[in-house]
Amino acid sequence: MNKIRKNCVKRLTGLVLSGMLVFLMAACGSSGEEDVNLLKPEEENKKTVTMFSPMEKTDPEADNVARSAADKTILLAEERLGVKVDYHTYTAETYKDKTYDDVALDRAGNNMDDFYLLNPDTIRQLGKEGKLADLSGLECVKNLRDVVKTANTIDGKLVAIPQEVVAYGLFINKDMFDQYHIKLPETPEDFLQCCKTFKENGIETPVGANRWWLETFVLAQAYADLYNGGNTEAEIAALNSGKRKYSDYMRPGFEFLQKMIDHGYIDAEKARVSEAIEGEGEDFLNQKTPIVMAYWGAANSETAYGKTDFNMLVIGFPSSRGPMPVMPMTGYGVGVNAEHKEEAMGVMDVILSDEALQLYAETNQVISPSKNVKVECIPQLKPLNDRIEENIYVLGANAGMKVEQWGNTCLIVRKLLGGATVDECMKEFDKLQEESLTE
Repeated sequence: MNKIRKNCVKRLTGLVLSGMLVFLMAACGSSGEEDVNLLKPEEENKKTVTMFSPMEKTDPEADNVARSAADKTILLAEERLGVKVDYHTYTAETYKDKTYDDVALDRAGNNMDDFYLLNPDTIRQLGKEGKLADLSGLECVKNLRDVVKTANTIDGKLVAIPQEVVAYGLFINKDMFDQYHIKLPETPEDFLQCCKTFKENGIETPVGANRWWLETFVLAQAYADLYNGGNTEAEIAALNSGKRKYSDYMRPGFEFLQKMIDHGYIDAEKARVSEAIEGEGEDFLNQKTPIVMAYWGAANSETAYGKTDFNMLVIGFPSSRGPMPVMPMTGYGVGVNAEHKEEAMGVMDVILSDEALQLYAETNQVISPSKNVKVECIPQLKPLNDRIEENIYVLGANAGMKVEQWGNTCLIVRKLLGGATVDECMKEFDKLQEESLTE
């Protein structure tokens, strides 16, 4: 993969973290001289573990649900282990043109912190380079969902674990479906038919799209069988060895998107330049378009789709196996040569324990990586959650695949939106695969 493509993929996969976390922070103290001696005597003797994160620890009074949920679990670890966790924080102002992933790679590669919150492509790169410790011996691993272990296992080592599972689905205006007597789509054929019906009834653009998330349609169709057919490891091994071609998996999804473009079911020109939610959100909320795609947390957030004037449902993407959730995966990783590796592993075991994950999931109303932690989701999310609870899903990112999935698929979808043919897009995947075989 050339340098330009790598930089683009880093920026794209950075959206996974931004979808999971709310970047509204309050600094936890001033920088004045009066702060120097605020530590209590007993705290001066505590061992400090450092974490690199997109955000600072919040002020206890700050209204920041996403960040405060993580802070609560860190506080639990500090109290239980008698350590202090310091946050080393990424800010765009500090690092200027460097992305969070750029900085995380540099810091982890140079052992500058003890543990890190990482995006999928960064997990894969650091894992392949042997920079992340094997977490498979942690007590909390026994309770993890298989999807979490599958996504973050590299060369037999579990190198990262998230505090939540980010799931993408189709956000549906159920009232508009009922108005035109349209059944909720399950297969690609169903979906095209429902778009046709909307179009025939005067809905100009049935699907609101942006330049980031159309790959969810492709990934759902490409890997429905791979992840749900009982032969996952063998199929991934065949892809990694070159015996199978990524392009063969991807072609049906790209042909599906091309049909949507050709029939005007999505506005390719608008989608190519629109930011996530900002581009299509207004039309969805104003009931001009009945379908958009977004992540789980958008259904809980009033700044996205958490408050609509119509009956909304979130379902999986159309696939040969029915509605399919698509789940990219972030995670915490520990530096293999971290200065306080043992203490960092201890912190991980606490913040990823069922007790801490229950606290985190209840605060954020998210899907937990633990199979034992259940949180009552809002009714709108139940169709998507039911599929996940049935263990039916497609991974949007898998550290065990030699070709990075989420960012690369997004980039190539954008070529399709710009006028590239399906065959030209498939050649892009073939090129990526050829490059991966020489690594």
